[in-house]
Amino acid sequence: MTQEKTLAANHVTAPRAAAIAGIVFSFLLGTALLLLRLSVPADPMKPEAWLGISRGRVALALNLVPFAGIAFLWFIGVLRDRLGALEDRFFATVFLGSGLLFLTMLFVGAAALGAIITVHGAGPQGLIHETTFAFARALTSDIVNIYAIKMAAVFMIVTSTLAVRTGFTSRWLAFLGYGLSLPLLFGSRVLDWGFVVFPVWVLLVSLYILVDNLRRPAPTPRRLVIPHAEGPGDT
Repeated sequence: MTQEKTLAANHVTAPRAAAIAGIVFSFLLGTALLLLRLSVPADPMKPEAWLGISRGRVALALNLVPFAGIAFLWFIGVLRDRLGALEDRFFATVFLGSGLLFLTMLFVGAAALGAIITVHGAGPQGLIHETTFAFARALTSDIVNIYAIKMAAVFMIVTSTLAVRTGFTSRWLAFLGYGLSLPLLFGSRVLDWGFVVFPVWVLLVSLYILVDNLRRPAPTPRRLVIPHAEGPGDT
């Protein structure tokens, strides 16, 4: 006679309060962007006097960016865990790719700006008016204000589409994501405030998921049944 062994196994899921990662990301990135907006002129061709006046604030903002990136990776994981088996391969590829590209561009822009500060600190009088210095400043502006922000818009569009198709978040958040992403996608170059839209939207999505997770009953452990093969001595 076949015997069966019953093994209790917990289903590995994200913690119920994991959506707080999106809140942390919104706070850190929002703070970093606010510090940079108050310290660095929007026009990359303007004189670089801010390097001597606001260097401390800029350095603080750049130090916040890596931690914001870590929180954003966790936020992506929360969304994928929320989707579960409903995740579509096509949309999942664009969703994950746009999120990682956004993070890459954000890190590259922060690193370029950090390099500007380092070079200026080594020799502020001799390098501030050089062509390479202006090139680095313009490159940083384009990476963040064009490429990174457009990837953020694509991430918002794909996430909103997944929300409409699967219902893993509220529909009003999905339609809000559509509406906010279009100015970022087509007008990122002229909207100085545009980059703030993304962390605000992530904050709203994270708050919704956090509240919804806390309202749901705690998941019960799954039981895994493993058949025991009959041996020569089994009857």
